[in-house]
Amino acid sequence: MGHKIYPLQGGKEEGDCGRPFLVEKQSHRKERKIMHDIIIVGAGTAGLSAAIYGLRAGKSVLVLEQASYGGQIINTPEIENYPAIQKISGFEFATNLYNQAKNLGAEFAFEKVEGIEDKGQFKEVKTKDKSYEGKTVILATGAKNRSLGVEKEEELVGKGISYCATCDGMFYRGKVVAVNGGGNTAVEDATFLSDYVQKVYVIHRRDEFRADKAEVDRLVAKPNVELVLNSTVKRLESDASGLTGVVVANKDGEERTLKVDGLFVAIGQAPDNQAFSELVELDGKGYISAGESTLTKTPGIFTAGDCRTKAIRQLATAASDGAVAGLAAVSYINEKGL
Repeated sequence: MGHKIYPLQGGKEEGDCGRPFLVEKQSHRKERKIMHDIIIVGAGTAGLSAAIYGLRAGKSVLVLEQASYGGQIINTPEIENYPAIQKISGFEFATNLYNQAKNLGAEFAFEKVEGIEDKGQFKEVKTKDKSYEGKTVILATGAKNRSLGVEKEEELVGKGISYCATCDGMFYRGKVVAVNGGGNTAVEDATFLSDYVQKVYVIHRRDEFRADKAEVDRLVAKPNVELVLNSTVKRLESDASGLTGVVVANKDGEERTLKVDGLFVAIGQAPDNQAFSELVELDGKGYISAGESTLTKTPGIFTAGDCRTKAIRQLATAASDGAVAGLAAVSYINEKGL
């Protein structure tokens, strides 16, 4: 049976035990939003780099991220191609970057951004349950690698499955690998790998590549490359150490097992920028149209990293984009006197 409440004077009430307790009064005043100098959407390498440069310029920064900090690189076992760092795990790299931004004063909120409204001198960034106001916005949403969608793929990432030949290719020196895909990226990846590995299988679902003819000619001239055309990956084989083989099937349903140490999936990336399409221009693949300046068509909105149109998507270029976008946002605020 619930306790009865008896009102007392002085803003107190008492229960039927006779002891008074305070009642918290509800305020009907609307909570005033904090105006941030820079709001960054995405806590990957580009977003966190932008935060560091914005903070070091004396600006307040809020970083919004729907998942965890670090982006794709956090799952990479080892990084060996970042200037001045000979070797580091993706998790350690991402954590260092996150801690650096946080120690400089960055605020973080782990929420998915669903839209942005341009209010003129400020932008309103909306998530499912909240909205935030910022003088500028940097979109650093990244891009996700398209997966094969086969069993064991996710659990073998970093244990034989990779989506970046230039990042991880050197770990397979002298070994046998496969590349899945038929576009320029897949063909270029296979050519790159052929200089270091024992053999490269190139798996493509069609009988012709979509890549440029010059790139294809360069690939097929390699003596250690075998084309596996009209075929798709059906299953992955593994043991306790990781990937051991790839089972492919041709159009007639005939299966073949390729004994490989690594599989590089190069079937494209998928950006997630549709929610911002009214404020930024998107190309045919959904990437934000912006050059090295990181400027978009809307004043005060910038973009950095893998989510924008660019030829090279690497860890170093993401950090570079972040630095440029962070300083561009700072300049915009200062020039407008915001």
